[in-house]
Amino acid sequence: MTGHDSIPEIALGWHRAGRGAVLATVVETWGSAPRPAGSQLAVSGNGEIMGSVSGGCVEGAVMAEAAEALQDGRSRLLTFGVSDDQAFAVGLACGGTIRVMVEPVGAALSEATLADLVDARAARRPTALMVRTDTWQHRLAGPEEPAVAARLRADRSGLEEDGWFVGVHNPPLRLIVVGAVHIAQPLLAMARIAGYEPTLIDPRSAFGSAARFPGETILDDWPDEAMARLAPDARTAVVTLTHDPKLDDPAILATFATKAFYLGCLGSPRTHAKRLDRLRAAGVVEDQIARIHAPVGLDIGAKSPAEIAIAILAQITERLRRG
Repeated sequence: MTGHDSIPEIALGWHRAGRGAVLATVVETWGSAPRPAGSQLAVSGNGEIMGSVSGGCVEGAVMAEAAEALQDGRSRLLTFGVSDDQAFAVGLACGGTIRVMVEPVGAALSEATLADLVDARAARRPTALMVRTDTWQHRLAGPEEPAVAARLRADRSGLEEDGWFVGVHNPPLRLIVVGAVHIAQPLLAMARIAGYEPTLIDPRSAFGSAARFPGETILDDWPDEAMARLAPDARTAVVTLTHDPKLDDPAILATFATKAFYLGCLGSPRTHAKRLDRLRAAGVVEDQIARIHAPVGLDIGAKSPAEIAIAILAQITERLRRG
């Protein structure tokens, strides 16, 4: 994870190193607030910061409150109105209002609770850090609670009517691409920009080379073996691009055994019809077959590899956000 994606880990590390740490979290927004609910900023005892709660509009005020919180050991809930002029200065069209929860680690937010959250994140368990902003009670919750499950699915932190703030901590999104073809080159790059951790699978060394995919994670295992290693979960999308049944079909069959939220397969309607015949002959049931998006991508008239990559990523996003 990058620094801005690992705020709880950074705050816990600062606290355990004896440097002091405060965790600031956006709990509510109105208007065109710069950062959504759930955005976090960590502040150390010597004024180091990581993350953001406003894109730069109110960080200075939050840092001042964080310093006081470290002194008195008390949490506080702050309200800021970001003016249009302030917003424009940091590249936003207009302002808004945000409420920020400021919690000193150890004194208010216990080290044990924060450590449990960090452990859940490391284990890729969808988790919410629940906080009552009137009593400052904390607890961790998972998708077994309906209200939490709904927010985890939507990647949306926020206040519930019962007074609990639900801070969503989902595992990073992943994209597994089978087939180091031309479309994979822009698709991997676009997916990373969209927040995915991409992995490319292709046992053909001439295709899946570092020269063609510099800086990418490339596995040269057979697709079903690679899929077993990667263990796709409910935050994983899988796309097959090879047109070769010997490579695509094992990956598809392996995906059926997982909770991957998206499975897309390149190929014309005729190619897909033959694919379905093979899958049915292999005993795949219709409920599983219905999971396949094929021909892959939204029908936007895409022609070039980059345009097809856009169509694929758009369909993945639609599936993720709308179900």
